[in-house]
Amino acid sequence: QVQLAESGGGLVQAGTSLRLACATSGRTFSVYAIGWFRQAPGKEREFVAAVSWSGGATYYAESVKGRFAVSRDGAKNTVYLQMNSLKPEDTAVYLCATTPVEVTITPANWDYWGQGTQVTVSS
Repeated sequence: QVQLAESGGGLVQAGTSLRLACATSGRTFSVYAIGWFRQAPGKEREFVAAVSWSGGATYYAESVKGRFAVSRDGAKNTVYLQMNSLKPEDTAVYLCATTPVEVTITPANWDYWGQGTQVTVSS
């Protein structure tokens, strides 16, 4: 199994920045990539960004491209999501997850999940 723990969420104003962290542990040798998803109340879980376990490839949803940046610190086994120019529509619970084979936007294709961290952006 792989364990994931998100941190860094909070209440911020629109236009500001926040950095989320996803600490990983366990059988990480089976991980192909780490992804970030978000889920707002009453909405489906949405792909945000992902980074390959090697850190060499990154993926972004169109809605966050140019504002968010995903990265991985191999020494700390931690993946970060730097979120800039935040908008009220970015408000959601942000979750990190692992995939053993490929990066897709479909949540069902990701196997291990963290508990999530709340991000609230006020206007």
